[in-house]
Amino acid sequence: MDTGTVINIARQTVWIIVKTAVPVLLVSMIVGLVISLFQTLTSIQEQTLTFVPKLIAILLTLMLLGAWMLNQITGFMGNLWNFSQYI
Repeated sequence: MDTGTVINIARQTVWIIVKTAVPVLLVSMIVGLVISLFQTLTSIQEQTLTFVPKLIAILLTLMLLGAWMLNQITGFMGNLWNFSQYI
């Protein structure tokens, strides 16, 4: 296996990680920003107020996109497993 192949596999791995992690992180960031804006406007200084909405939003995102994420990861691993016979 040459260097180009290893770099290509590493690039694909990073891309799969980014592609599957960004939706959850983006939803969490948006919910946190909205709750922080609400806290600022109402002068509520409760630190634990963002925890439950973020948790619910993350769980909903995983329920909606979990199958797609799993298909992305298993598809990549299947391709990697099939490629390993040529090494």
